[in-house]
Amino acid sequence: MSVKLTGMVDEFLRQLRVIRKASEHTVRAYARDLADFVSFLEAEEIDEWGQVTRNVLRHYLNWLFAKGYERRSIARKLSSVRSFFNFLARMGHISVNPAIDLKQPRLPQRLPTTLEVTEVELLLSAPNPSTPRGLRDKAILELLYATGLRVSEVANLRLNDIDFAEKLVRVRGKGGKERVALLHDEALQWLERYLAEGRPALLRRGKQLTDKVFVSQKGTPLTVRQIHRIVDGYARKALGRNLSPHALRHSFATHLLEGGADLRVIQELLGHSSLAATQIYTRLSRTHLRRVYEKAHPRS
Repeated sequence: MSVKLTGMVDEFLRQLRVIRKASEHTVRAYARDLADFVSFLEAEEIDEWGQVTRNVLRHYLNWLFAKGYERRSIARKLSSVRSFFNFLARMGHISVNPAIDLKQPRLPQRLPTTLEVTEVELLLSAPNPSTPRGLRDKAILELLYATGLRVSEVANLRLNDIDFAEKLVRVRGKGGKERVALLHDEALQWLERYLAEGRPALLRRGKQLTDKVFVSQKGTPLTVRQIHRIVDGYARKALGRNLSPHALRHSFATHLLEGGADLRVIQELLGHSSLAATQIYTRLSRTHLRRVYEKAHPRS
């Protein structure tokens, strides 16, 4: 690969890690997208970023479509390219930013998966809290639904992040941004019981101490992937289908909105930087209202 091209990509990725505090998952996604773009440029015999014009970017867009990429994947790749060119322009490495007016392909709007309240209750009652593992899993499910935390935020939660007196947890979200998530009494009780009974039993099986809240049966901190498997396993057992932990985050927000919570309060609890990201739940709520209406109205 051209050193002239890859050198600036490496600097951009370093800035993502160090300055913007992006997760390794995010950095790897940018790295893959920009590696694909660099490969395209080399095939076009372009070896300097200043040679990339708007027409080159349009050609790249057509190339992605011809390769059979889905619109959502293309949109993500173009977003990575746009962010990279914004970086180049900001650092003074290019005089003209060719990506300023680069349009994304139109995406079909898909509503996120949510659960009915009765489904959430079935899911939360699935673990067996008489064992250390079951007690841990019960606490995880209760925490996810009580707070709307991202699965990565649950995995990274530390003991001193929990304030039992104030009934809250302090969360470090995307980009290292901190916020407060509230706990209701039910979730708080299960979390207390897990920390008093389940966690010490699991830690005794490990060789190293950790201040992470949730640990595996080997006493090591649970990973994001492990929490995904835990949630999905109980969903298949209780609901007969696969489920991501993010569905509990969506359900948390949707049920709050349906219960009368203000949209800006939900935005704050979810840690969204923009209200636009939270407004998807107004559409979900209308979908719920439509289902209730069609079930209840005698003429529907």
